[in-house]
Amino acid sequence: MDKKDLTPIIANGEKDKLAKGLSRRSFFMAAGATGVVAATSLGVANEANAQSTDWTQPGNNNHVIKLQGMDKFAEGAVSIDYYGHCALKITSPSGASIMVDPWRDDPSGAWGLWFKQKFAETPVDITMSTHTHFDHDAIDRPVSTMVLDRMVGNFEFADLKITGFADKHACVAPGWYNWTNALKEFGAQACPPNNVGHMDMVVYVIETGGIRTLIWGDNRPDPGPEFWEAIGEIDVLTLPVDGSQHILSYDQGNAIVDKLKPKVVIPTHYLNETTTYTLSTLAPADEWVKSQKSFKMLDKPSLQLNAKEISGMQKEFLYFGHHAQTA
Repeated sequence: MDKKDLTPIIANGEKDKLAKGLSRRSFFMAAGATGVVAATSLGVANEANAQSTDWTQPGNNNHVIKLQGMDKFAEGAVSIDYYGHCALKITSPSGASIMVDPWRDDPSGAWGLWFKQKFAETPVDITMSTHTHFDHDAIDRPVSTMVLDRMVGNFEFADLKITGFADKHACVAPGWYNWTNALKEFGAQACPPNNVGHMDMVVYVIETGGIRTLIWGDNRPDPGPEFWEAIGEIDVLTLPVDGSQHILSYDQGNAIVDKLKPKVVIPTHYLNETTTYTLSTLAPADEWVKSQKSFKMLDKPSLQLNAKEISGMQKEFLYFGHHAQTA
């Protein structure tokens, strides 16, 4: 194998002739963690195996069983807890909980150190990820009964309804840091239709307590008309806009807000000093938030939204700032 050949290889998990007992998948997992030379040595001496460690997590599914047996659900507020970056825990009025996009540092080390600690092992009923980038896919960290990883289609449980819409990751960096150039250096296509697989995205609409929340993830700013038609009316919109304009520019974010006309907007994917290092190249979202007609700087990493109370709001920005749950 030519170490200078960076042509992507399809890792299908099958054993090949790289080394006895070493698959392409396990080879690249080892290479990302210890370097190509170390991975090759590892393959000669030991068989590299990847396995889930979820069976070691504490707790059990008693809460899910309780919710499963209910035929009437409480009315009331929807709770939203912010864990930094794009990670949000949404809890329904009945207590059913979802963690969306828990983060981690890039296991290969190629993108540097982004986060100040490991993601909290938070008990939730459902863990969800919008796409496979490291800052969105630490699905092993929350202590959850169910994992809906890049789910497309419909899922209903208790007083939750989740709909996943397949689309594409933003593929042109609008800000000062041209992170999309890295894909070109490895000969990979960032933009559709021939984009590399990790640039696929799933946008979620989570319905509970009479509130429809849209989890934008890192989705592109200009999906087709069928996307907007499918999404429908949105009450709460989360958008990845920060001062560096890493995923969406201010103008792109404003255009999405104007198109969807949500009652509430929650900024995500920005530099939160509680969880995130400046090595991430991100910046706070203060400038974008303060340019809006109506905004509130929240004083803690959690809020409760009641459908009746927010019904009179229009494009109200609720900003967690540097607050974040860490446990």
